[in-house]
Amino acid sequence: MSVFTAAADQSICAPLPVLGKDVTVPLVTGGEVTYAALDYAASAPALQRVWDDVAAYAPYYGSVHRGAGYLSQLSTDLFESSRVTVAEFLGCRADDQVVFTRSTTDSLNLLAAAVPADCQVFVFETEHHASLLPWRDARVTYLNAPRTPAQAVAALERALADRDPSPSSQLRSSRGGPTGPALVCVTGASNVTGELWPVKELAAAAHAHGARIVLDAAQLAPHHPVDIAELDVDWVAFSGHKLYAPFGSGVLAGRSDWLRDADPYLAGGGASRKVARRAGGGVDVEWHTTAARHEAGSPNVIGVYSIASACKALTEAGFEGLVAREQQLVTAVRAGLAEVPAVKVLSLFGDDAPRVGVISFVVEGWNSSHFAAALSAEYGIGVRDGLFCAHPLVRTLLGSDPQDVGECGAPEADPGERSLNAIRVSFGAGTPDEHIERFVRAVKELVSEGAQWKYRTEDGRCVPDRGTAQV
Repeated sequence: MSVFTAAADQSICAPLPVLGKDVTVPLVTGGEVTYAALDYAASAPALQRVWDDVAAYAPYYGSVHRGAGYLSQLSTDLFESSRVTVAEFLGCRADDQVVFTRSTTDSLNLLAAAVPADCQVFVFETEHHASLLPWRDARVTYLNAPRTPAQAVAALERALADRDPSPSSQLRSSRGGPTGPALVCVTGASNVTGELWPVKELAAAAHAHGARIVLDAAQLAPHHPVDIAELDVDWVAFSGHKLYAPFGSGVLAGRSDWLRDADPYLAGGGASRKVARRAGGGVDVEWHTTAARHEAGSPNVIGVYSIASACKALTEAGFEGLVAREQQLVTAVRAGLAEVPAVKVLSLFGDDAPRVGVISFVVEGWNSSHFAAALSAEYGIGVRDGLFCAHPLVRTLLGSDPQDVGECGAPEADPGERSLNAIRVSFGAGTPDEHIERFVRAVKELVSEGAQWKYRTEDGRCVPDRGTAQV
């Protein structure tokens, strides 16, 4: 019976068309099957709309900002109008800047390079490494994993109230306060559990204590509307490749002052307004004060345009319907996994916590890499296994010390041996019902009947042993 039978007459909307929806892959047991891409949290497939828009523009590709020719002027207009589209998508305030980067990681590293001297940064250990690691030149306070949204807010309030006084009495947060600048970095939706974080409440707590806040929206923006003004966050960062656009583009959007006052993220053409030789040697440089200050070099105009196209496509499709349908998928996956006693779903905030289409779990008696390999090789289902670039969080959720050092994959584990890794299934606007049905069925069959093939570890990955017969 279909896991969607009960809701079949109440379907909210059809999946959005994505590239690769008809791609077939070989099964180790013989034959082929349509590939079920259930690794959206790593990289979502590009929307067909985005690909079509990029293809239509491609013949008109030209240099940006510094060309006098028609194609250069057209490309410049496209690039700058994309900035406007992204600003509208994020609900940016009038004086916010939209800076184009390579990814969420790049965006947060840019901001880390722009924080004032002696800034104190507060970050939960539950963050993705993209938001956990960039703050190497700041004073960082790492907060323990909370077990409820209320605990998260309370923990942040305590940490901010007790924060270290600034060694420099001259430093002041622009929002007031005697202890110098402070920044809170928090995710909008966990890339491990999919759970939504209390962003608006955390922003209120940050601002009440004279701190600013940056939102890692990599997992939130593809699934929910993100409004900077409504959430009252200072910055938002996200990646194109999670927002149904191709690789290689990202966004940092928000307040302009720290960005304007910081040295350019990269020094070079485009970031500079004037450059002149200095008497006696060296050069004098006047840098741009706009977003161009941090966009040196030839920009990724196609990547930027693809993000703008994805923003338009999601807006036009309507987040209300997209969210409603995704919640049907979340309910179906969680209900299916709940029927398998050997499966443990990972969660910080509990079963009733609102979440996006990202679910991680472990299977008793299985090495996670082995299970993921069998899903791929025997069912044509692509999921992710490992620690998901959130090692402290996954260690905590698996009952291990978050300070333990571990690595992804199964370099030291045999196929049937438990490892301190997990399996993640993730989906979104382009996921068909059949992919979810196949996944649930595959989990039940693997747990009850075992894998049909033998597997071995190769270069840290569990792979089918092609040199042996079936089990």
